[in-house]
Amino acid sequence: MERLAIARVMLLGILIGLGLVGTVSPAHAQGPEDQVYILTVDGAIDPISERYISRGIGKAEKDGARLLVIRLDTPGGLLSSTFKIVERLLGARVPTVVYVHPAGALAASAGTFITVAANFAVMAEGTSIGAASPVGASGEDLPETLSEKATNITVAMMEGIAEKRDRNKDLLVSTVTEAKAFTASVAVEQNIVDFIATDMDDLLTKLDGRVAQTAAGEVVIETEGLVKREIGMNAAERFFSFVANPNVIGILLTIGGLGILIELLHPGLIVPGVGGVLAMIVGLVALGTLPFNWAGVALLIVAAVLILLEMQVPGLGVLGLGGVIAFIIGSLLLFSVGEPSFPGAPVLKISLWLLGILSAMMALFSLVVVTAVARSRRIKYVSALAELVGQRGRVTSDLSPKGTVQVASQMWSAVSQSEEVISQGEEIEVVEVKGLTLKVRKG
Repeated sequence: MERLAIARVMLLGILIGLGLVGTVSPAHAQGPEDQVYILTVDGAIDPISERYISRGIGKAEKDGARLLVIRLDTPGGLLSSTFKIVERLLGARVPTVVYVHPAGALAASAGTFITVAANFAVMAEGTSIGAASPVGASGEDLPETLSEKATNITVAMMEGIAEKRDRNKDLLVSTVTEAKAFTASVAVEQNIVDFIATDMDDLLTKLDGRVAQTAAGEVVIETEGLVKREIGMNAAERFFSFVANPNVIGILLTIGGLGILIELLHPGLIVPGVGGVLAMIVGLVALGTLPFNWAGVALLIVAAVLILLEMQVPGLGVLGLGGVIAFIIGSLLLFSVGEPSFPGAPVLKISLWLLGILSAMMALFSLVVVTAVARSRRIKYVSALAELVGQRGRVTSDLSPKGTVQVASQMWSAVSQSEEVISQGEEIEVVEVKGLTLKVRKG
């Protein structure tokens, strides 16, 4: 019962982390039509921030909010996530604002696309925008062909945004082709962004009376009396913003795999099995939020199978060693996808230090399994021999005093207990087992 209680607590913790157990939000006296919804993105652009922004826009549209503001400070992010956010902003049915804030904040690389895709692009003093050239998933330069392809795609996207929002196309394209960056004042002068605002109140004041072209049609912005409402990440988004990290995913998958293997080795422990399954599920879901290599996943599965076979087949550790090697190679390949991204994107690789620790854990587990299995087999073998004592058989060649006998349908070397000769065909009884030799007497 105690183990089941622990398992239930672990399951409840995971459900809360996944956001499946809801929390109650405070009620608001004003209706959504009297509110401006404010999102805050402070960090790299990844699938989690993309879903957060998409959810925020959808909520503002559904609730009929007057305005949606995204407060932005980002060094960059993934190309795929950036393009999805841009697509959502260009198709929004509610007026949108991206506000680069506070002083010192960046709308770098991915942030440049997101900022200029909104109906209104606003910056605080002391902020900057630009440097949007694509790079590799881990920040490295792309191969020539892939670089040309990625650059052409991002240039076309930037040109489309500039034309849609009537911004300075040439300078915006230069942020991609030449990695140019601009201060807030220069960005306003060159029609890259709309204006500078010192804070949220100043932003709303300067927006009043402006016209936004949304997917639902033309909207005149009226900000007088608007109530600011912060829309933060929900429980699931906060949870996955933490676990959607190559190092955390590596830990979850390793712990999950070891927990499941321990449960298979010792059925009935419950906690390792339940904990392992939950860790594996969370790790796989988090893995699905990032670009990954299926070859790496396949090798991790091979590693688990090899270690599982080590528990069943007398491989003298060869299978376990193969499992550890497959685990190391699979971990190195897991995030080697070569997908273009922007500078500032999360580094998609497992730390070599962490990989060394996890590999040592796998090797230690494999060694323990090999030792335990070998010991178990030895005990079973000795037990089987001990069961021969007291059994009867027949002499197959004269014992004088050594010869052979048949006991339990098998041939054995045997020696006469009293060194007397026991002739072929006579019945005997086993009195002792020494190694693979039976000591017998006439029976």
